[in-house]
Amino acid sequence: MLVLALDTSTPAVTAGVAELTTSATVLAERVTLDPRAHGELITPHALDAAREAGVALKDLAAIVVGAGPGPFTGLRAGLATAAALGHALGIPVHPVCSLDAIARQAGLGEPFHVVTDARRREVYWAAYDADGLRTDGPHVQAPAELSISLAAGDGARLYAEQLGARVVEPYYPSTAGLVAAAREALTSGAEPAPLTPLYLRRPDAVEPAARKRVTTA
Repeated sequence: MLVLALDTSTPAVTAGVAELTTSATVLAERVTLDPRAHGELITPHALDAAREAGVALKDLAAIVVGAGPGPFTGLRAGLATAAALGHALGIPVHPVCSLDAIARQAGLGEPFHVVTDARRREVYWAAYDADGLRTDGPHVQAPAELSISLAAGDGARLYAEQLGARVVEPYYPSTAGLVAAAREALTSGAEPAPLTPLYLRRPDAVEPAARKRVTTA
């Protein structure tokens, strides 16, 4: 099974192609760290990864996309791209929690947290057991309010002092992690979950309020 993986939930714009058999083999991957280029780069990265893997888009069996948590603009770019490609190709699109994708790649063998940057001096976080299965979260919170001993993710690296945690890689979702997080759904043929983004808070941009009526005496 050939799977296209996409994620725009962090500053990393990620697209890759993997072959899923008894395990997932990443055939090609494109990653650019640029929080302002999600919409610009995600489709070219997907096409470049498919080209490098020697795979035509019509050969893909499914798409996996990180659903966050993450910023509004970034998530919208990845989810919209995944939805459009899935519709055009007639293949299922499976959303996964982006923190789960990081956790599946960590392989730490002990309980840990995944922490990513939520901006506004806050972090997104979730807790995982020794097998990388989520036990709590995701949540958004100020890092100083958390008590964490071991953590992966770019937020853990950015706020390591406030968290008091030992920080390990990976820092961003990868193709291998995304496919691993969706493995059960992919192999079972289950109906994909709705493509609902995990914002966890209101977007920065809000609709302007109605203008106040000005009267004169």
